[in-house]
Amino acid sequence: MADLRVGFVGVGLMGHGMAKNIVEAGYSLSVLGHRNRTPVEDLTSRGAEEAADVAALATAADLVFLCLPGSPQVEATIETLLGSGFQGTVVDCSTSNPVSTRQLAARCQEVGVAFLDAPLSRTPKEAWAGTLDCMVGGSEADFARVRPVIDCWAGRILHVGEVGAGHTMKLLNNFLSLGYATLYSEALAIGAKNGVDAATFHEVISGGRMDCGFYQTFMAYVVGGDPEAHRFALTNAHKDMRYLVSLANESGIASHVSSAVKNGFAAADAQGRGADYLPTLYDFVQQMNGIGRDER
Repeated sequence: MADLRVGFVGVGLMGHGMAKNIVEAGYSLSVLGHRNRTPVEDLTSRGAEEAADVAALATAADLVFLCLPGSPQVEATIETLLGSGFQGTVVDCSTSNPVSTRQLAARCQEVGVAFLDAPLSRTPKEAWAGTLDCMVGGSEADFARVRPVIDCWAGRILHVGEVGAGHTMKLLNNFLSLGYATLYSEALAIGAKNGVDAATFHEVISGGRMDCGFYQTFMAYVVGGDPEAHRFALTNAHKDMRYLVSLANESGIASHVSSAVKNGFAAADAQGRGADYLPTLYDFVQQMNGIGRDER
């Protein structure tokens, strides 16, 4: 498989580490130029080639990974790939809307291009270490063909079903984590208004049945003041919850809880906080409820 030519579109926070692990495993790697030159220059120093545009990448790769902000960017990239005569396999590692994913897969199938969705879980730290979690949707044959390359950057790989199942599972996973973030933020606000500060709240919850890894990451910002505790922007949380609610609506599911979670992130995003990281939802909810720092 090391003679397989790999292309990578989206060498940002997550994609940089993923692409680094691919090229270091001995694969021929082409990466698309990025406005942030640092990851591109790092990857080319490790042996990757830089493609001038998506059309050039289409001719230089048999397998193309996408790690993009969302479905609009994925759709545009795939249309350019197909319009450039690409005849290989596309693996979408973005967090995308499964409704769009299934449509893209059908579009690719019409022209003989294989398509899989393989979204990620964990952080840029694990991307760099090659220990991400990955949920793959696609046929057994397509999954078997691309798994050796995914093995370069993932420590836990689960084949969760046909195309679209990976993105569905990713949204469900994010719904749980973003729902927790919403619950923590509101619980902390109620506590602050009633004489229970964040440090006391944390002392009670830590080590109990409601403790978990995500809780500890969230509270590393709230009580520990670590601004890098969870590097996931509020605008991305808003986008993922929009996709989740859209999927629920498409499925005929009453979305009482997911819509409420989505609206919380929509409000933070609308107030200009979209670039802030996820645990800062705590600050937004505190301020929205008129809670000063001396009450927290």
